[in-house]
Amino acid sequence: MKKITIIGSGFAGLTAVRVLRKQDKTLEITLISPKAELVYMPSLIWVPSGAADKKDIIVPLDNFFKRMNVRHVENEVIGLEDNNRVVLLKNGAQVDNDALIIASGGRFIKKLPGIENAITPCEGLSAVEEIRDRIKVMDGGNIAIGFSGNPKEPSAMRGGPMFEFLFGLDTQLRQEKRRDKFNLTFFTPATKPGARLGEKAVESLLLEMKKRNIKTHLGHKMKKFETNKVFTEGGEFSADLILFMPGMTGNQWFDNTELDRSEGGLLKADKFCQVESADKVFVAGDSGSFPGPQWMPKQAHMADLQAEAAAKNVLDVLDGGRATHTFKIELMCIVDSNNKGIYISRTMKGGFMLPNCRLMHTVKRLFGWWYLRQYR
Repeated sequence: MKKITIIGSGFAGLTAVRVLRKQDKTLEITLISPKAELVYMPSLIWVPSGAADKKDIIVPLDNFFKRMNVRHVENEVIGLEDNNRVVLLKNGAQVDNDALIIASGGRFIKKLPGIENAITPCEGLSAVEEIRDRIKVMDGGNIAIGFSGNPKEPSAMRGGPMFEFLFGLDTQLRQEKRRDKFNLTFFTPATKPGARLGEKAVESLLLEMKKRNIKTHLGHKMKKFETNKVFTEGGEFSADLILFMPGMTGNQWFDNTELDRSEGGLLKADKFCQVESADKVFVAGDSGSFPGPQWMPKQAHMADLQAEAAAKNVLDVLDGGRATHTFKIELMCIVDSNNKGIYISRTMKGGFMLPNCRLMHTVKRLFGWWYLRQYR
């Protein structure tokens, strides 16, 4: 029986499970992750306003694993050995494999001085619950929301959600009739925030900020954070609450492997999602550095596409064939603002955008419900 090990229970890991099991009912699939749950990141944006809570974000996977006949190992990976055929676990145990799919996500770069004074929303439920609780007790003040990237890995950034937290918070404060008591500032080292979404999207996002009376601080390298201030090379500004999404790099445990890394610290992959110079090791999602344009996103949709290619290639390689399946490079998102949304898509052929409207907010809510049905 072929033994395939998957590391990670995020979007890429679970899509790999579904594709593998659909193709072959006899595989022995082992999935390793700290918990048997999926954190549905796209809904984190609605927690500060109370429109979403734990039951909308955390999806238990025990039933899904039973249906898929997957052995779940609840542990943390600390490295690989024996030419990547053995996965080393934190508790001292080992899991062997005939092929490996790494879908363990990325790690935020926390090197900026004073970064402990900022909340990183995509770190999970507890982070956005802290945002919710902090805003609830604030009578007014200055809120700064921003993001940066990994200068050595242009694609390793997650800026989209920060636009959503920005616009969503503005909407929330207006609905609570206290927007006039707050100053909102958006900041990023980029001169054109959201450039990977396309030129029209940048114009639309900046126009939306202007309409909402949101200040901008753009194009200046970050220096540090203090409890109530943001410092950049272009100046400083007050902030009683700081939301900041730093760039991403590879998992810490990658250092305890011989896998090829990109300059930015991610696993170096080819167009078939194979980790370069590694036998029967594949990667999907935020863990990998893939060939393609700089705008190629780090988002759930892209992770799903990569995971499907990786899973199909794993099976072909184990059957003695070659990896031939590639993934479509596609950016697709709805930049939500709690009651409306801007639809944006981009492929190698061009981009498409729909203006801010209530329908897109409804579509995003419904899509989340539909997508998660397969795991609930």
